[in-house]
Amino acid sequence: MRKIALAAGIVVLIATLHACKKDKEQPAGTVSYNSTALTVQVPDFVKTYVGDMKQPADNALTVEGVALGRKLFYEKMLSDNSTISCGSCHKQENAFDDPRPFSQGTHGTFGDRNAMAIVNLGWNSAFFWDGRRATMEQQAHDPVTNPIEMANTWPEVVKRLQSSTVYPDLFYKAFGTRTVDSNLVVKAIAQFERTLVSYNSPFDRYYYKGDSNALTAQEKNGLLIFKSKAMCNNCHLMNTQFTDNQFRNNGLDANPADPGRMKFTADAGDRGKFKVPTLRNIAQSAPYMHDSRFSTLEQVVDFYSGNIKQSSPNIDEHMPDFGSGLNLTTQEKADLVAFLKSLSDQEFLTNPAFSEPK
Repeated sequence: MRKIALAAGIVVLIATLHACKKDKEQPAGTVSYNSTALTVQVPDFVKTYVGDMKQPADNALTVEGVALGRKLFYEKMLSDNSTISCGSCHKQENAFDDPRPFSQGTHGTFGDRNAMAIVNLGWNSAFFWDGRRATMEQQAHDPVTNPIEMANTWPEVVKRLQSSTVYPDLFYKAFGTRTVDSNLVVKAIAQFERTLVSYNSPFDRYYYKGDSNALTAQEKNGLLIFKSKAMCNNCHLMNTQFTDNQFRNNGLDANPADPGRMKFTADAGDRGKFKVPTLRNIAQSAPYMHDSRFSTLEQVVDFYSGNIKQSSPNIDEHMPDFGSGLNLTTQEKADLVAFLKSLSDQEFLTNPAFSEPK
């Protein structure tokens, strides 16, 4: 009887241990997860001009996915020596841009193009200065393995995150699996980046919301110059985005050293063409142009006013064809710069929901 009782006890113990093990592993696929759908809130005027934000069918926004993406955006384990993250080169106070002319990688090397701001990218269909990536997920993939950026490998990143005490649970909450892979990493980062929307500048309050006192007299005059004599809105469309998301040669050089979009397409017709960046929060995203040649907005306006290289190959049709520029007066330049500064959205630049999680 004693042996029978002992045997029965062992069976119960084994069954109990097996049940515990099953409960622990069960969330890997046999138990549903309750992710919470998320809609990024934007003003109605944005939807009127450009419609709803584009979202891929296989990566819909969720509260849990965005939370995971936010943590990964600031996660230094993504780099080979765990010293830099996405947030190291895309700083919130700089409109998620890099205040340095060129971003520095883990081994002290520098890139050859200025980092681009991450603002309202959910309405974009091409990424990087040359448009070599078509989705935000693809864009988030590249820096990890770039030898002059994070210089890591995806298998190493996956191993680190999988071994973490916190990430498997976060991946389960976001995607219903504790198994980490590179596709889910970039999906989460892309979800977070889609929430980085900026539509509450003084300009927005004046132009779209009818607050006549939101802009100063100088800023209002700068707006008129922006739309008329300066012709800025030909490429930086006032459709709430302040970019047409096209690729254009703005006449920086007669003989461009950087081939621009041609490096990606191999089409000579794309030589010297770069993506038109948004002007939102432009005062915070210096330096300017793909090669960071201008450190101030005043220098940018000076270039367009009188230093455009008309002989540049494939120069854009919207570049002024009279002389070498716009020939703005000193006062017009100052007014235009004042208007550009009114595109700064302090709420966006300081929103704690976008900052590094504690």
